Amino acid sequence: MDFDAFLEEHLHTQSKNIQRYEVDGQWFWIKRTGPLIPAWRYRILRVLRALLNEPVLGPVVNHGGREAIATEVRRLKDLAARGIRVPALLASQDDGFIMSHLGVAGHDVPSLGNKIRAMVPEGAPGVMPLWRQGLAMIDQVHRSGTALSQAFARNMVVCPDGELACVDFEDDPLAVLPLAVCQVRDALCYAHSTAIYLSHAGAQAEARAAWRQWLAQPERSPEFHTVLANTLARMRWLRFLPANRKLGRDTERLRAMWDLMQA
Repeated sequence: MDFDAFLEEHLHTQSKNIQRYEVDGQWFWIKRTGPLIPAWRYRILRVLRALLNEPVLGPVVNHGGREAIATEVRRLKDLAARGIRVPALLASQDDGFIMSHLGVAGHDVPSLGNKIRAMVPEGAPGVMPLWRQGLAMIDQVHRSGTALSQAFARNMVVCPDGELACVDFEDDPLAVLPLAVCQVRDALCYAHSTAIYLSHAGAQAEARAAWRQWLAQPERSPEFHTVLANTLARMRWLRFLPANRKLGRDTERLRAMWDLMQA
C-alpha cells in the first residue's frame, strides 16, 4: 500500500482531526493539524503543580498545529528506534501523519488504566500483574535513555498479545527539562493515575514493596533520586488528607499516591 499517496488523498478531507480508516482488512489512523490543544489535556498536571508546589510537574504546553505534529512524529521515530512499542509511523507531512493501529481490525485497544480499574474487584491478584507491567514499560523507556510525555496509565495500551505500547506524544518535556526531571515526572504521573485503584483493590502494601524495589535498581541516576526526594519532601502534607472521597476524588487520588510513594 502507498501510504504517502493515501495520506495525501485523505489528510485534508477527513472530518476529524484523528480518524480511523480500514483498507484491505487493516485499520490505520490519520492525525492532522487542528485547533489548539484543549486545556483539559493539561488539567491534571496543572493541579499537581499547584497542590504539590512542584514546578517540574507543570505541563510542557504544546500549542498544537504543525508544532504538535512535528513533535509527535519526532517522538514516534525516536521511541521506535529505541525499541519501545509505539504506533508505527507509516507516512508523514507537515500537516499530519498516518500511523498503524496497535490492535486488530474491528477491535479497539484498551488503555492500561481501564484494564487496571476493571480488575479492582479481583483484588491484588487482579491488579498487580498489570500495574507491574506499567512499571516495567516505564523502566524500559528509562533504560533506553529517554522518558515519556505524560506517563499516565491512560497513555499506555494493552495490545492483543498482552504487551504494552505507549501513545500520545504531542508534547516533549525533554525539550525543556533535564532527563532526570522528566523521568521523575513519568514516575509521578504513573503513580497518580494508578494508586487509587491499588487502594481500592487492597494492593497498596504489595505495590509499595514493588515500588521501592523499582526505585532501588542501580540504573537509577543520583539526579533521579535527588529530584524525587525533593518532590516527596514537598508532598509530606498529603498524609493529612482523608483516604476516602470526603474531599473529592482528586483528593483521594493524591492521598493514594502519597500512600504508595512514601519512604
